[in-house]
Amino acid sequence: MDAEKLKQELIAYSKTIGVDKIRFTTADVFQELKERLKQQQENNYQSGFEKGTIEERTEPKKLMPSAKSIIAIALAYPSRLPNAPKSTKEEPRGLFCRASWGMDYHEVLRDRLNKLAAFLAERVDGFTYRSMVDTGELSDRAVAERAGIGFSAKNSFVITPEFGSYVYLGEMITNIPFLPDEPVEDSCGTCTKCIDSCPTGALVQGGQLNAQRCIAYLTQTKDFLPDEFRSKIGNRVYGCDTCQLVCPKNKGMDFHLHEEMEPDPEIVKPLLKPLLKMSNKEFKAKFGLISGSWRGKKPIQRNAILAIGHYKSTSAVPDLIELMEQDPRPVIRGTAAWAIGKIGLPEGYEAIRNALVKEREEQVREEMEKGLQFEQQYAETH
Repeated sequence: MDAEKLKQELIAYSKTIGVDKIRFTTADVFQELKERLKQQQENNYQSGFEKGTIEERTEPKKLMPSAKSIIAIALAYPSRLPNAPKSTKEEPRGLFCRASWGMDYHEVLRDRLNKLAAFLAERVDGFTYRSMVDTGELSDRAVAERAGIGFSAKNSFVITPEFGSYVYLGEMITNIPFLPDEPVEDSCGTCTKCIDSCPTGALVQGGQLNAQRCIAYLTQTKDFLPDEFRSKIGNRVYGCDTCQLVCPKNKGMDFHLHEEMEPDPEIVKPLLKPLLKMSNKEFKAKFGLISGSWRGKKPIQRNAILAIGHYKSTSAVPDLIELMEQDPRPVIRGTAAWAIGKIGLPEGYEAIRNALVKEREEQVREEMEKGLQFEQQYAETH
């Protein structure tokens, strides 16, 4: 087998199936990442969504003993929403982050990786592989960085020269000894726009993220959102793009290369009020194909309630009162009470007081008290 010839054939084939960038690296240990992960663990900066042990996440041969190299791929996704619907105070809209526009990227990249694997299986006897997209043990970012897809930036994204950081990443461990490609030079320089612009200070220093403070992570949690982050979330119902939007490397980057990734404006910038009473069946029918639905309906509804409070949308108060009084989920009842208080209508405060008498869940009662504090603040300032 001529590995170099095969590599060139695979690169040529990848372009015919919609892979925007493909690079190769060794299956050596990711030593620098290993040290960084240990530090993340010590500082409690992890999100809890990580898969596998530190060894499994940094040693490809732990995942596939016959590993000789890793193929890294990148697909560019859009950054601008054509015909974006307008949001108003009384008809407010939420926003899904750009990485959740279009069809679930896990499915799109798995499709490309499966096609690459089929191509290699036809040409190499005894070919073995293991593919991963985001939810595997390996760090997509570390693989892409070492393979030369792009450099690992201060905002913790991989930035490619061609597409900025608006790329999905995936990789395939193989038993073929492909010659590795050279990494891309880091060109963040002295720029700290992403660190300075992060709404919650989650970017501790260049390239290090405290996931516990990252809005992208917080929007995926299912419990009450901590108070300090409620005013920061704005109208985000899933994810956050701030550190990508401010990056100079992303200026003018907007690629519409894949039909599956084209966003539906009514899905990625949805009206918030219909989300409040949406059934599981309705939620799956509308949002089930996008990656932002993976945690289910509850976090999206909680975030929608917070966003309505952010907009102070008075027309939503009757719906919020109904949630506060009748929803079986404490997080939704309590968050609704907080949002009613934030909006600030007299009938809203009256409803909170009435509900407080009947409420037995302590955390929900605390949220109701927080809602009533807005009335007190209003009275003190007017």
